[in-house]
Amino acid sequence: MGCGRVGSSLARELTSMGHSVAIIDQDPEAFRKLPEDFPGQQVTGVGFDREVLIRASIEEAAGFAAVSSGDNSNIIAARVARETFGVTNTVVRVYDPSRDAVFERLGFDTVPTVRWTVDQVLHRLIPLGPHRVFNDPVTGISLIEADLDPSWYGRPVAALEAATQARVGYLQRGSRGLMVNEETIIQDGDIVKLVVPAERASGVQHVLMNNADAAGAEGSGVKDAAGAAQKHGW
Repeated sequence: MGCGRVGSSLARELTSMGHSVAIIDQDPEAFRKLPEDFPGQQVTGVGFDREVLIRASIEEAAGFAAVSSGDNSNIIAARVARETFGVTNTVVRVYDPSRDAVFERLGFDTVPTVRWTVDQVLHRLIPLGPHRVFNDPVTGISLIEADLDPSWYGRPVAALEAATQARVGYLQRGSRGLMVNEETIIQDGDIVKLVVPAERASGVQHVLMNNADAAGAEGSGVKDAAGAAQKHGW
């Protein structure tokens, strides 16, 4: 929902990856931002209206991104998509940072209005492999945001670092950054930011997406994961 700069860019990226896309905006002129050969649906209307969502094939949707210019419209549309149509994979763009924690407590992934918004929305909608928050081209060190298998929740940071041979820089817990030590327990909903050599980022991500018990405690899983990461194109 929303065919502004972020919404139109997101629609182009998703269609270029082979996904079927429907984009909603109440201003028909907004669709001029899309390419002339855009293959997806263009639906004019209010993005949280049930009939408009049905016209946009919400009943068949695997994900929903609310990226219009209004926080209230975004959260209402995301709630309708999730609670009325059962689309659990929802992402909400947030302009007011004070609302970020509120939206996350409601169970929505939120993305702040920053220059890498499109990449962040894509990362949350589709498992694209490791999401590089920052990459230092001089040293080859990356800060990545890793997806975790639920089996990692309740385990200490030390176990994650041993299995990946990477360093946990910090945790994002809600809208708060949390500095960690080896005894810090990873909780459900935490976003883990790891510092890792760029060439090992894919292997680290592969380990963390699998069961923690299978990863082992000595970090050997990273080497074993290299082939699998290449297979997935990460």
